[in-house]
Amino acid sequence: MAINNFSELALRPDTMRAIEEMGFDTPTPIQSEAIPFILEGHDIIGQAQTGTGKTLAFALPAIEKIPVTATGVQILVLCPTRELAVQVSEEFKKLCRYHKSIFALPIYGGDSITKQISYLRKGVQIVVGTPGRVIDHIERGTLKLNDLKMIVLDEADEMLNMGFIDDIKMILERVPETRQTIFFSATMPDPILALTRQFQTNPKLVKVTKKEVTNDMIEQLCFEVKHENKFELMSRLITMHEIKLGLVFCNTKQGVDDLVLALQEKGISAEGLHGDMRQEKRDNVMGRYRKGSVAMLVATDVASRGIDVDNIEAVFNFDVPLDPEYYVHRIGRTGRAGKTGKAFTFITPREFRRVRDIEQFTKVRMQKGEIPTINDIQKIKREQITSQIISTLENQKVAKHTTQIFQNLTEMGIDVEQIALTMLDNFIGKEIPQGEDKLLMAEKRKSFDNNDRYERGGGRNDRGGNGGRGNDRNSRYGNDDKYNKGEKGNYSNDRGDRGNRTERNNDRNNANMVRLFINLGKNQRVSKGDILGAITGESNVAGNQIGAIDIYDGYTFVDVSKNIAQDIIYAMNNNKIKGKRVNVEFAN
Repeated sequence: MAINNFSELALRPDTMRAIEEMGFDTPTPIQSEAIPFILEGHDIIGQAQTGTGKTLAFALPAIEKIPVTATGVQILVLCPTRELAVQVSEEFKKLCRYHKSIFALPIYGGDSITKQISYLRKGVQIVVGTPGRVIDHIERGTLKLNDLKMIVLDEADEMLNMGFIDDIKMILERVPETRQTIFFSATMPDPILALTRQFQTNPKLVKVTKKEVTNDMIEQLCFEVKHENKFELMSRLITMHEIKLGLVFCNTKQGVDDLVLALQEKGISAEGLHGDMRQEKRDNVMGRYRKGSVAMLVATDVASRGIDVDNIEAVFNFDVPLDPEYYVHRIGRTGRAGKTGKAFTFITPREFRRVRDIEQFTKVRMQKGEIPTINDIQKIKREQITSQIISTLENQKVAKHTTQIFQNLTEMGIDVEQIALTMLDNFIGKEIPQGEDKLLMAEKRKSFDNNDRYERGGGRNDRGGNGGRGNDRNSRYGNDDKYNKGEKGNYSNDRGDRGNRTERNNDRNNANMVRLFINLGKNQRVSKGDILGAITGESNVAGNQIGAIDIYDGYTFVDVSKNIAQDIIYAMNNNKIKGKRVNVEFAN
């Protein structure tokens, strides 16, 4: 029985009051169909895209099922990332603001486990956590689930992609059989459907799809650009569109770090967000970004889960996402709350197929963007500086010493106009670019500029053959700029572009692959899923970027691309898999 208004539900007054203050009146389609079933006690399979309101769809009825006198954990929600866990927990807290006896706690890796244990001992009714940290607490005996009434898997398909399938099974096997089980997922791959058959009882299927996968308030533009010219292009677009708050996506943590440094060196306020950062640092960055004191936030896909800011003006896909669904998640951060937004995607010759896949998935054709010329930028800069000077003249009082200096200069016979021009030149500095337009000159030389390959959707470049490597192979960092040389790593979009996992056995013979040694094996009862899940969860590397995984009695070998090996080593060392400390290093 679908509902048309929240008032149709017999909700507790405290819950209804919170909903009204949050501005909710009419439920979304997923809420309308799922909430009544959950309140009636049915298991649910909910299929809905991000942005359809699925968090409230399970959070609202979950709160209603918690007895007023309950002291133990009643609701457990599993999320793929710490950012999403925090976001979902915050939604619960808003709904519980007038329920004095109901408390929600996020638990995830990277946060103090001692602090989490302290809160759990005080008593919480709702726990929202990542699978690894939930298992850690269960094994320590600090998370007791004897009284659990409901377990929710949020973004189940994403947890599958990150290799958490075994962890999820382990948790589901340890919760009471009488609990209610809720699955929410954008897609329903076979392994997720197998879980529903194993762990749910006569589930109700609620499937809601958006009429449009992407928001029609978002202008989607793609730019054909060489890899080494991406940064200059992004800088010009920021200036051209006068972007005050933007979000940039890279496929790797190293890419995030390098791009943040380049933006800061250019005088643009920028911060990064990725899996290596401590939670305290992440919270600090997000707080400053929400306040507008950080102009450009650069993030990886996994770390970006939980970014919920309404006034983001533009999203930059500095690297084309590895999955079309990531594209939807990315650009959905702009064009919110009735506002318009822009999505700029930078594509190199090898990436036409990915763009075509995205267009097929979203049913929206990206428009080909025109690269702003140096003349365009000069015009914008002149207008901005003129406006700034006029504002200064209108509002700033001239100090006495400034007046004295001016009088001294005129008494020396220096022309007033010359004084003004000199000071203006110093004021402008290097704000207005000069010289030849090297970006456009470079782009005109590239092989895919003057043909219809984008219209046709590929060609030899699209298949990754010699045609795809021709111009980019030796010129990725072709000019003198430190950023473009890639001294601190490059932005290679090809890191995860090796195809599917059926090719893994051939990867070890690839000169671009290296083998890593991990000090755990069969004797420690770790599986390939455990290894894959730990790597993807901690290092923000997609599962399809990992090659062969060979497990022996006391150790494991994993084949990975040279470009991401160091990231994995850095992220994994001193972490744990199944409670056992991990050591990762290059294999001899």
